[in-house]
Amino acid sequence: MMKRRTFLKTGAAVLGGLALLRYAIPWWLRPGPIRPLSGEARELVDTALSGLDLPRVWDSHVHLIGVEEGGNGCAVNPKMRSHLYPRLRFQFDAFKAGSGIRSMETADRDYVDRLLLLHRDANPAGRLVLLGFDYLVDRDGTEQPEQSSFYIPNEYVLGLAERYPEIKACVSIHPYRNDAVERLSLAAEQGAVGVKWLPNAQGIDPGDSRCDRFYSRLAELGIPLLTHAGHELSVDSGYQTLGNPLRLRRALDHGVRVIVAHCASFGKDEDLDNPDRGQVPAFDLFMRMFRERRYDGLLYGDLAAAALVNRAGRPLREILTASDLHHRLVNGSDYPLPAFDEMVWTGRMKRDGLITAEQATLVDEIQRSNPLLADLVLKRCMRLERDGVVHRFHD
Repeated sequence: MMKRRTFLKTGAAVLGGLALLRYAIPWWLRPGPIRPLSGEARELVDTALSGLDLPRVWDSHVHLIGVEEGGNGCAVNPKMRSHLYPRLRFQFDAFKAGSGIRSMETADRDYVDRLLLLHRDANPAGRLVLLGFDYLVDRDGTEQPEQSSFYIPNEYVLGLAERYPEIKACVSIHPYRNDAVERLSLAAEQGAVGVKWLPNAQGIDPGDSRCDRFYSRLAELGIPLLTHAGHELSVDSGYQTLGNPLRLRRALDHGVRVIVAHCASFGKDEDLDNPDRGQVPAFDLFMRMFRERRYDGLLYGDLAAAALVNRAGRPLREILTASDLHHRLVNGSDYPLPAFDEMVWTGRMKRDGLITAEQATLVDEIQRSNPLLADLVLKRCMRLERDGVVHRFHD
C-alpha cells in the first residue's frame, strides 16, 4: 500500500497529471468488490460498533458526483475534462476511478450504486446525507457556470432521497440568488435536512448582509447550515478568505444552527477579532467560537475527513481530547475521499499514539474492503491520554 501511495503522491506533485498518470490512475484506484474480512478484522468492527445506536449513526457529509451524460441536470466544468488543465483533469479522473464509475454514460448510476453498496455493508440501519452543490452566483444574483467546478442540482439530491430510504437530502442554495429564500422554503417542504455551502468555491461571504434574509428563514425552519471552513483543496477555490470561520458569526447571531465541516482543520485565516495578530490556524479560530457559551446549541463541528492525511495532526488530537465538546460533534466521512487509501495514513495515527499497530493493520484490511466502514471503525478506535485521562469519541 505504501509503495502505491508514495508513487501517486509523488506523481501528482511532480508530473501534475501528465499522460502517463492520466492512464495509470484509473487502473490503480479502481475499487474492487467488498471482500470478506478476517476474523480479527471482523472482531475489531464488532468492538468498534458496540455501544452505538446504529439507526442514529448518520454519515452527514457525503458528496454526490454527477455528469451531464447522466441526464440528472448535473454539470462539470469543461476544464475538469481538458488536457489543457492537467491538475484538474488528473483530479477528475481520480475521482471517477476511485468512486467506481465505469463510463461517463453510466457515471451517475455507477456512483450511487457503489455508494449504496458500501453503506448497506457498513451500517444498513443508518442514513447517508447526500450534498447538493450550487453554482457560483455573482453579486447580482446571476449564475456563473464557467466559474463553477461542478453543479449538483437539488432536484437530483431530493429525488434520490425520495427513491432510497437510506438517503437524506442536504440541498445547496447560494444566498445571493434573488429567489434564495423561496428555494429554501420549497426544499424544506420536500424534506431537505440541511443546506450545504462551500464559500471558498461558491463565492459566498457568510458575513455579508445579503445573507440575512436567508439566515432568518433558516433559523425559522430549524434547518442547519453545513458549511466548509478553513482552506479548501479538493475543489478549485478562488475565494479562500471566505472560508474564515469567524465569518460565520453572522449566521450564528441570527440563531442558525451551523455545522462547520472538518472543524476548519486546514489552512490559516485572518484573526478578524484581533487584526493585529495576522494569519492564524483556521482551526484555532473555530475552537475559539466553539467554546463561546453563547453558541452552545448553535455551533457544531463535523468529523468529515478528520482522519485523512491532510487534516490529521494537532486539530484531530485537540478535538479528540476536548471531551466536553463531543456532544456537539457530527459524524461524517467526506466520501468519496476516504475511498482513496492514499489519503488514509493509519501509520500516522499509530505514530501519534491514536491507535495501536494491530489496529492500524486491521483498519488497512477493512479499508481495502469498505472505506465507509473503515472510516467509522478508525474514529471509534482512536484513543489519546492527556493529563491521566484517556479520551475517545463518545457513543
